[in-house]
Amino acid sequence: MIKERASTVFGDSVEKRARTFFWLTVVSFASAVFLFRHLLYTSWTLAALPAYWPIHRDSFILSQERDNFDVTFSNYSINQVSAAPYEDVVPPILHHIALGKHSTNWRTEWKETVQSCVDMHPGWEANIWTDDKASKFVEEKFPDLKEMWDSYTYPVERIDALRYMLLYEYGGVVLDMDLKCTRALGPLRRFDFVAPEAHPVGFSVGFMMSSRRNQFIGDVVKNLATYNKHWLGLPYATVMFSTGCHYASVIHAFESDRSDLKILPGPLHSLNGRVTTPIFEHLGSSSWHSYDARFITSLGRRLHQIVFFCVGVVLALFVRRRMMLRRVWWNFKGDRSSV
Repeated sequence: MIKERASTVFGDSVEKRARTFFWLTVVSFASAVFLFRHLLYTSWTLAALPAYWPIHRDSFILSQERDNFDVTFSNYSINQVSAAPYEDVVPPILHHIALGKHSTNWRTEWKETVQSCVDMHPGWEANIWTDDKASKFVEEKFPDLKEMWDSYTYPVERIDALRYMLLYEYGGVVLDMDLKCTRALGPLRRFDFVAPEAHPVGFSVGFMMSSRRNQFIGDVVKNLATYNKHWLGLPYATVMFSTGCHYASVIHAFESDRSDLKILPGPLHSLNGRVTTPIFEHLGSSSWHSYDARFITSLGRRLHQIVFFCVGVVLALFVRRRMMLRRVWWNFKGDRSSV
């Protein structure tokens, strides 16, 4: 009788501890979700881009059928600086950005690429944004973002953020220094926003055209602080997810109406590596990519495998816990029956 009572008390005690542990786990998990809800949401939007980007793709990818636009540019004059007979909604302004060590020390080929775009657009305002000029602009036009802009770890983050600020404040065309213009961009001035499609997902920020005070560009600027994190502790991830192509593409993907945010179709217009497109010769001289670029892109290609792996681990742990509890319970039952 005493052994049976002891067994019962011991079994009840273990079951009570198991319930307590379960509810502590639930409460801890719920508290963690609440405390880190903003980080979880931003992380989810970044991870979900491959799934959300293709939604309603036909509405924003430029095409002859939907937009009456020749994406090969063969039907447009090489010197066409206006969208006539359509209205020009993009101001005739060129923006090139040279910050950090490249402020005064340009690569040899950049002089040719920048000049090619200026020559192709006679009469357009052309700006070269160097450190002092850019810093004064951010301080004057975006004072709330100045401290964050100064504190970016990588110079390319300041360059990317500056792209969006310039487009929002002035509109026009932002161009990477290694883009050689092979024809005028006038036919694209009829659209509120234009950028080339990137591989494997999203769009490239190396070339963008926008109307002044564009709502989408405003949303990109507004969310800079939210996504400003050292993602995965890796340079490439930090740049891409905080200010780069992936970040801007996420904002695009979650806009309520994307039909006016036009994307030039890839691979015809994609600026991956050293390529020639209908409007540019891309020298592919980006120097900020680091050892982790291949790692991050491989994660994107294997996202579904990673998700299934994580789900599998969680299920395996859950099943193992259930089996252990069941084994303990049957041991108690056996002890009681043998008394």
